[in-house]
Amino acid sequence: MHYERIGSTNGQIPIFAAMSKQFFHKDFKLGILGGGQLGRMLIQEAVNFNVFSRVLDPAANAPCQFLASEFEVGSLQDYDTVMAFGRKADVVTIEIEHVNVDALEQLESEGIAVYPQPRVLRMVQDKGLQKNFYRDSGLPTAPYHLVENLEEAKALLSQGPFMQKMRTGGYDGRGVTPFRSEADFDKAFDAPSVLEAFVDLEKEISVIVARNVHGEVKTFPVVELEFNPEANLVEFLFAPATVSEAIESEANALAVQLVEELEFVGLLAVEMFVTQTGEVLINEIAPRPHNSGHHSIEANYTSQYEQHLRAILGMPLGATDTLCPAVMVNLLGHGDYTGDATYTGLEAALQMPGVKLHLYGKKTTKPFRKMGHATILASDLATAKTRAHEVKNTLQVISSAP
Repeated sequence: MHYERIGSTNGQIPIFAAMSKQFFHKDFKLGILGGGQLGRMLIQEAVNFNVFSRVLDPAANAPCQFLASEFEVGSLQDYDTVMAFGRKADVVTIEIEHVNVDALEQLESEGIAVYPQPRVLRMVQDKGLQKNFYRDSGLPTAPYHLVENLEEAKALLSQGPFMQKMRTGGYDGRGVTPFRSEADFDKAFDAPSVLEAFVDLEKEISVIVARNVHGEVKTFPVVELEFNPEANLVEFLFAPATVSEAIESEANALAVQLVEELEFVGLLAVEMFVTQTGEVLINEIAPRPHNSGHHSIEANYTSQYEQHLRAILGMPLGATDTLCPAVMVNLLGHGDYTGDATYTGLEAALQMPGVKLHLYGKKTTKPFRKMGHATILASDLATAKTRAHEVKNTLQVISSAP
């Protein structure tokens, strides 16, 4: 099940709604802030639309360096750098939300299209503002407290257990730690944080939803996430999720409510908890292509990357129906290795039916770094799951020295 809606923009979307008629022009430039694997896969779709892409990233050897039409090394946090970069683009988008929002707001005021909108990025960068937005909008989320430092967190310990999440700067499992007893004090953050009540969790799910500049909205079918317990990041994704029609319908409705209340333009990943009693709670959002949508490259009519481009360039959104069941497995750097990356078991994995491999072009590996992913397609989900575990156990990312 997925959701789509054609809606009016009630005057809130600026004149860039005509962008779909302009982006085929040879002088049109798409600016992408961030040159990691998400930008790499976005560029691969942009090439299909003849879109000229410019990328800014602080790392000279970022995954996008050889794919972008133009690649620039520079800080995503520096106001002047982002301003100079953005002024050379017709549309600016992101592949990571840790960017200078002040610069993006100024670019927007100068008439440059910035999607997702800077006001949304400002909220997403702060998990405390995110939680307050859910509360104020009547969207279900786990109970929480906002604290400024570790002493304030300690004072609330008796009301726990909690998951402590730093309000800013966390990414890929970093900035999150359990806060259950005094034994956790040494690992806790002495920084502004969200203390989120533990949820009696059955599973975690995600909905990818897109809204274009015309107000058209479409969701992708709900997927299920399984996390690596050591690294606290997604290891497996199952599509479709094994949930009831009622839960799927509610998850889709919440994702749509989010993008419409935000008047969001672009692609939004909405991560959710499903409790043991069947309650659906919003965990976090990511205003960009996301790990929980990688499978869509092969398993859906439209990939999340193509959908993001369609949304920000004013094109009609693509069909999101599932072509076949799929499992995505993140290829993580082995926990014992740091250094130049070497892939073992590659040929054996590629001999397995339905395995589609994506390597991210990262020269060096380190423990639990995302080095690539594999999507396994099959006629049924059980077969895809079995094969995904075979891929995980076969294909290892190591280095020449531990």
